[in-house]
Amino acid sequence: MTDLAARASSLLALHTAPEILVLPNVWDVVSAQVVAAADGVRALATASHSIASTFGYPDGERIPLELHLDMVGRIVAAVDLPVTMDLEAGYGDAGDTARRAIEKGVVGGNLEDQLKPLDEAVAAVEAVMAAGRDAGIEFVLNARTDVFVRAAKDADRGELVAEAVRRGRAFLDAGAPVVFVPGAIARDEIAALVDGLGERRLTVISVPGASLPASELQELGVARVSTGPFTQRVALTALQDAAAAIVAGGVLPATTRALN
Repeated sequence: MTDLAARASSLLALHTAPEILVLPNVWDVVSAQVVAAADGVRALATASHSIASTFGYPDGERIPLELHLDMVGRIVAAVDLPVTMDLEAGYGDAGDTARRAIEKGVVGGNLEDQLKPLDEAVAAVEAVMAAGRDAGIEFVLNARTDVFVRAAKDADRGELVAEAVRRGRAFLDAGAPVVFVPGAIARDEIAALVDGLGERRLTVISVPGASLPASELQELGVARVSTGPFTQRVALTALQDAAAAIVAGGVLPATTRALN
């Protein structure tokens, strides 16, 4: 088994294990190294929003794919853990984008459906999974449905759950091992999604001040929880607060550690 295949198998096993996989998302080499060195971290996930922001681009495939892939490749080369990449919506060709990511050493990825017609979304999932097979690895696709994040504020939440399950099951049938449903935060909604998709098939995002603790998500049968752009915002919040404090006549926090 090649090193790439071993990393892919390891990442897949982390999604199916009884213990929830927690992925604090990273956006550059130093953030990847710092997170990888934290106790309990077993894999890394990149955040497309955060990488785009690093280079001054807005989210939504505005950053050139070459630049995005270059940063992800640097992250992969800097750590010894499996890395999964946010592929966004596939940059117009999900299969080819996955292939190029795999060439950088990536062994998993998120793929947004953007609520495209289901047959189109399923075809994109199939293309990504085919790219993994062609490379000889079990690519860990976290197939994302945007049912919740694109819903109207007054949408019926039960109907949203049902639609997320419908689309998620189609992605699972197409080969994706897990389904990502951002925007699902309430306990009852998460429980219903797990019931509809199966245990260790659902992944969610942790939203500051709103989401359930990872330990409770594990009890509900969630496979994975990530942090998206929020880990970068944690870092930027600390930076701005420290800057404001010292400019106001204070000092830098005594808890600051030499992490680079």
